Amino acid sequence: MIGREVTYTEERWEILREKRRRAKEVMGRLREFGIHSIAYGSIARGDVKRNSDVDIFIPYQIPSYKIEIALEGFEIVERRIVQATPNYAIKGEIVLTDETTVSFPLVKMRENELDFYRFGGCLSYGEILRNKRVAGVDKRLFLIIPTERGHREVSVFDVQPSYVAKVLNVSLEIVEERIRVLTRRREIGRTGIFLQEVVPSDSSFEAYLDEIAKSNPMVRKRIEKF
Repeated sequence: MIGREVTYTEERWEILREKRRRAKEVMGRLREFGIHSIAYGSIARGDVKRNSDVDIFIPYQIPSYKIEIALEGFEIVERRIVQATPNYAIKGEIVLTDETTVSFPLVKMRENELDFYRFGGCLSYGEILRNKRVAGVDKRLFLIIPTERGHREVSVFDVQPSYVAKVLNVSLEIVEERIRVLTRRREIGRTGIFLQEVVPSDSSFEAYLDEIAKSNPMVRKRIEKF
Protein backbone atom coordinates (compact mmCIF):
# COMPACT_ATOMS: atom_id res chain seq x y z
CA MET A 1 0.00 0.00 0.00
CA ILE A 2 1.21 3.50 -0.79
CA GLY A 3 2.37 5.67 2.10
CA ARG A 4 4.62 5.36 5.12
CA GLU A 5 4.15 3.27 8.25
CA VAL A 6 4.87 5.10 11.52
CA THR A 7 5.45 3.06 14.68
CA TYR A 8 4.93 4.87 17.98
CA THR A 9 7.39 4.66 20.85
CA GLU A 10 6.10 4.08 24.38
CA GLU A 11 6.81 7.75 25.05
CA ARG A 12 4.52 8.77 22.22
CA TRP A 13 1.74 6.47 23.45
CA GLU A 14 2.10 8.04 26.89
CA ILE A 15 1.80 11.55 25.41
CA LEU A 16 -1.44 10.46 23.73
CA ARG A 17 -2.74 9.08 27.02
CA GLU A 18 -1.87 12.35 28.78
CA LYS A 19 -3.57 14.49 26.12
CA ARG A 20 -6.64 12.30 26.22
CA ARG A 21 -6.83 12.41 30.00
CA ARG A 22 -7.05 16.17 29.67
CA ALA A 23 -9.71 15.87 26.96
CA LYS A 24 -11.75 13.47 29.13
CA GLU A 25 -11.51 15.87 32.06
CA VAL A 26 -12.85 18.84 30.11
CA MET A 27 -15.36 16.94 27.96
CA GLY A 28 -16.59 15.06 31.01
CA ARG A 29 -17.26 18.30 32.85
CA LEU A 30 -19.18 19.69 29.88
CA ARG A 31 -21.19 16.46 29.71
CA GLU A 32 -22.15 16.82 33.39
CA PHE A 33 -23.88 20.05 32.36
CA GLY A 34 -25.61 18.43 29.40
CA ILE A 35 -23.21 19.85 26.82
CA HIS A 36 -22.12 17.51 24.01
CA SER A 37 -18.65 18.08 22.58
CA ILE A 38 -16.14 16.50 20.22
CA ALA A 39 -12.34 16.29 20.28
CA TYR A 40 -10.72 16.94 16.92
CA GLY A 41 -7.36 17.01 15.23
CA SER A 42 -4.31 15.02 16.30
CA ILE A 43 -5.88 14.00 19.61
CA ALA A 44 -8.62 12.20 17.65
CA ARG A 45 -6.23 10.69 15.10
CA GLY A 46 -3.62 9.75 17.68
CA ASP A 47 -0.57 11.34 16.03
CA VAL A 48 0.09 13.76 18.90
CA LYS A 49 3.36 15.35 19.92
CA ARG A 50 4.38 16.87 23.24
CA ASN A 51 3.24 20.36 22.13
CA SER A 52 0.00 19.23 20.44
CA ASP A 53 -3.15 21.11 21.37
CA VAL A 54 -6.19 19.54 23.00
CA ASP A 55 -8.93 20.92 20.74
CA ILE A 56 -12.55 20.52 21.84
CA PHE A 57 -15.55 21.77 19.91
CA ILE A 58 -19.23 22.11 20.81
CA PRO A 59 -20.95 21.51 17.44
CA TYR A 60 -24.12 23.55 18.00
CA GLN A 61 -25.18 26.94 19.28
CA ILE A 62 -25.54 27.30 23.04
CA PRO A 63 -25.49 30.40 25.26
CA SER A 64 -21.87 31.01 26.19
CA TYR A 65 -22.68 31.52 29.86
CA LYS A 66 -23.71 27.87 30.12
CA ILE A 67 -20.30 26.79 28.83
CA GLU A 68 -18.51 29.14 31.21
CA ILE A 69 -20.51 27.83 34.16
CA ALA A 70 -19.58 24.27 33.18
CA LEU A 71 -15.90 25.24 32.99
CA GLU A 72 -15.79 26.92 36.40
CA GLY A 73 -12.78 25.55 38.26
CA PHE A 74 -10.61 25.40 35.13
CA GLU A 75 -8.06 28.17 34.70
CA ILE A 76 -9.09 30.36 31.75
CA VAL A 77 -6.18 31.96 29.90
CA GLU A 78 -8.20 33.92 27.34
CA ARG A 79 -11.65 34.31 25.82
CA ARG A 80 -11.80 35.34 22.19
CA ILE A 81 -14.02 35.59 19.12
CA VAL A 82 -12.57 34.23 15.88
CA GLN A 83 -13.61 33.92 12.25
CA ALA A 84 -11.34 32.32 9.64
CA THR A 85 -12.83 34.15 6.64
CA PRO A 86 -15.84 36.46 6.14
CA ASN A 87 -17.90 33.49 4.92
CA TYR A 88 -17.04 31.09 7.75
CA ALA A 89 -18.96 30.72 10.98
CA ILE A 90 -18.00 33.04 13.82
CA LYS A 91 -16.87 31.11 16.89
CA GLY A 92 -16.09 31.70 20.50
CA GLU A 93 -12.93 30.21 22.00
CA ILE A 94 -12.17 29.64 25.66
CA VAL A 95 -8.46 28.99 26.04
CA LEU A 96 -7.54 26.92 29.09
CA THR A 97 -4.17 25.85 30.47
CA ASP A 98 -2.41 22.68 29.21
CA GLU A 99 -2.77 23.63 25.53
CA THR A 100 -6.55 23.17 25.76
CA THR A 101 -9.14 25.17 23.81
CA VAL A 102 -12.92 24.84 23.90
CA SER A 103 -14.62 26.42 20.88
CA PHE A 104 -18.27 26.84 19.91
CA PRO A 105 -20.27 28.57 17.14
CA LEU A 106 -21.77 31.97 17.84
CA VAL A 107 -23.83 31.80 14.63
CA LYS A 108 -25.58 29.00 12.78
CA MET A 109 -23.13 26.79 10.94
CA ARG A 110 -23.49 25.41 7.45
CA GLU A 111 -23.43 21.61 7.18
CA ASN A 112 -20.17 21.62 5.21
CA GLU A 113 -18.51 23.58 8.02
CA LEU A 114 -19.06 20.59 10.30
CA ASP A 115 -17.25 18.50 7.67
CA PHE A 116 -14.13 20.52 8.53
CA TYR A 117 -13.87 18.66 11.82
CA ARG A 118 -14.44 15.28 10.20
CA PHE A 119 -11.76 16.15 7.63
CA GLY A 120 -9.18 16.57 10.40
CA GLY A 121 -10.61 13.70 12.44
CA CYS A 122 -13.04 14.01 15.35
CA LEU A 123 -14.39 11.83 18.14
CA SER A 124 -17.23 12.04 20.64
CA TYR A 125 -16.67 11.79 24.40
CA GLY A 126 -17.82 8.17 24.35
CA GLU A 127 -15.38 7.32 21.58
CA ILE A 128 -12.55 8.98 23.51
CA LEU A 129 -13.48 6.86 26.55
CA ARG A 130 -13.26 3.73 24.35
CA ASN A 131 -9.77 4.78 23.18
CA LYS A 132 -10.91 4.93 19.59
CA ARG A 133 -8.73 6.62 16.99
CA VAL A 134 -10.00 7.89 13.66
CA ALA A 135 -8.54 8.81 10.28
CA GLY A 136 -8.05 12.47 9.37
CA VAL A 137 -5.84 14.83 7.40
CA ASP A 138 -3.13 16.77 9.23
CA LYS A 139 -1.76 20.25 8.46
CA ARG A 140 0.96 18.76 6.25
CA LEU A 141 -1.82 17.36 4.04
CA PHE A 142 -1.13 13.76 4.98
CA LEU A 143 -4.02 11.38 5.46
CA ILE A 144 -3.39 9.73 8.84
CA ILE A 145 -4.84 6.22 9.13
CA PRO A 146 -4.50 4.66 12.62
CA THR A 147 -2.92 1.21 12.94
CA GLU A 148 -2.28 -1.04 15.94
CA ARG A 149 1.35 0.07 16.17
CA GLY A 150 0.85 3.75 15.26
CA HIS A 151 -0.42 5.06 11.95
CA ARG A 152 0.03 4.99 8.21
CA GLU A 153 0.36 8.34 6.48
CA VAL A 154 -0.38 9.02 2.83
CA SER A 155 0.02 12.35 1.03
CA VAL A 156 -3.33 13.53 -0.26
CA PHE A 157 -1.56 14.31 -3.52
CA ASP A 158 -0.76 10.61 -4.00
CA VAL A 159 -4.43 9.56 -3.99
CA GLN A 160 -7.65 10.79 -5.56
CA PRO A 161 -9.65 13.37 -3.57
CA SER A 162 -12.63 11.00 -3.85
CA TYR A 163 -10.62 8.37 -1.93
CA VAL A 164 -9.92 10.83 0.88
CA ALA A 165 -13.61 11.81 0.97
CA LYS A 166 -14.64 8.15 1.21
CA VAL A 167 -12.17 7.30 3.99
CA LEU A 168 -13.23 10.33 6.04
CA ASN A 169 -16.94 10.18 5.15
CA VAL A 170 -17.00 13.81 4.07
CA SER A 171 -18.02 15.60 0.90
CA LEU A 172 -15.65 15.86 -2.04
CA GLU A 173 -16.21 19.61 -1.88
CA ILE A 174 -14.73 19.92 1.61
CA VAL A 175 -11.72 17.79 0.64
CA GLU A 176 -10.94 19.99 -2.36
CA GLU A 177 -11.52 23.17 -0.37
CA ARG A 178 -9.31 22.13 2.56
CA ILE A 179 -6.53 20.97 0.24
CA ARG A 180 -6.68 24.33 -1.52
CA VAL A 181 -6.52 26.32 1.75
CA LEU A 182 -3.81 24.21 3.39
CA THR A 183 -1.71 24.17 0.22
CA ARG A 184 -1.80 27.96 0.16
CA ARG A 185 -0.75 28.10 3.81
CA ARG A 186 2.15 25.78 3.10
CA GLU A 187 3.30 27.85 0.12
CA ILE A 188 3.12 31.34 1.62
CA GLY A 189 3.17 30.58 5.32
CA ARG A 190 0.31 30.54 7.78
CA THR A 191 -2.33 33.01 6.63
CA GLY A 192 -3.96 35.41 9.03
CA ILE A 193 -7.56 34.95 10.04
CA PHE A 194 -10.26 37.50 9.25
CA LEU A 195 -11.32 38.15 12.84
CA GLN A 196 -9.70 37.54 16.22
CA GLU A 197 -10.81 39.66 19.14
CA VAL A 198 -10.24 39.14 22.85
CA VAL A 199 -13.51 39.33 24.79
CA PRO A 200 -13.33 41.78 27.74
CA SER A 201 -13.75 40.21 31.16
CA ASP A 202 -16.89 42.26 31.82
CA SER A 203 -18.67 41.18 28.61
CA SER A 204 -20.31 38.04 27.30
CA PHE A 205 -19.31 36.56 23.94
CA GLU A 206 -22.69 37.45 22.46
CA ALA A 207 -22.70 41.04 23.70
CA TYR A 208 -19.18 41.67 22.46
CA LEU A 209 -20.01 40.14 19.06
CA ASP A 210 -22.89 42.60 18.79
CA GLU A 211 -20.44 45.43 19.47
CA ILE A 212 -18.07 44.15 16.78
CA ALA A 213 -20.92 43.85 14.28
CA LYS A 214 -21.85 47.51 14.73
CA SER A 215 -18.58 48.61 13.16
CA ASN A 216 -17.80 45.60 10.96
CA PRO A 217 -20.29 45.13 8.09
CA MET A 218 -18.81 41.77 7.06
CA VAL A 219 -19.40 40.36 10.53
CA ARG A 220 -22.89 41.84 10.58
CA LYS A 221 -23.61 40.24 7.21
CA ARG A 222 -22.52 36.78 8.42
CA ILE A 223 -24.68 37.09 11.52
CA GLU A 224 -27.73 38.05 9.48
CA LYS A 225 -27.14 35.53 6.69
CA PHE A 226 -28.58 32.53 8.54
